[in-house]
Amino acid sequence: RGDNLFPKNPDNTMRYDYTDYKDTWKAMEKLVEKGLVKAIGLSNFNSRQINDVLSVATVKPAVLQVECHPYLAQNELIAHCQKQGLVVTAYSPLGSPDRMWKHPDEPVLLEEPGIKKLAEKYNKSPAQIILRWQVQRKVVAIPKSVTPARIQQNVQVFDFSLTEEEMSHIGSLNKNWRYIVPMITVN
Repeated sequence: RGDNLFPKNPDNTMRYDYTDYKDTWKAMEKLVEKGLVKAIGLSNFNSRQINDVLSVATVKPAVLQVECHPYLAQNELIAHCQKQGLVVTAYSPLGSPDRMWKHPDEPVLLEEPGIKKLAEKYNKSPAQIILRWQVQRKVVAIPKSVTPARIQQNVQVFDFSLTEEEMSHIGSLNKNWRYIVPMITVN
């Protein structure tokens, strides 16, 4: 509480909040009941945590937002969500290539040879190939850009389709690689 986003204990270790997320969910449901929000969802939850929320929910989560891209395909989690009727939203769907804290040795998703080859085939950018892959998987992708040309390019993914083989190839690139790693260290 207060102005410190990351409070510490007197011994300088991280102070954690032990509020059960199911209690938080119940509090969020009250916002729906009061008409203050239309829908509520989850972020960065795994299948077990989703099931925990569903076990107490009177208002079903509308969405799960997670990091998701070809190097972190999240296939099992997406299947679980779709079976439960939750929409999956992919943040960092292009691998967040412009983030300040990237490591020089990490894989660059937009330079992936197979994706670049598909981009040439369809006369599209690698980003458009990745976004189309997400669309065909019924995953809502939310790429971040401040460049008007890229923003427009990001929505131009509905005039072509990837084949089953191409979809499988992109899915096979999974490395369980996370680009968005919390900067907070665990003590």
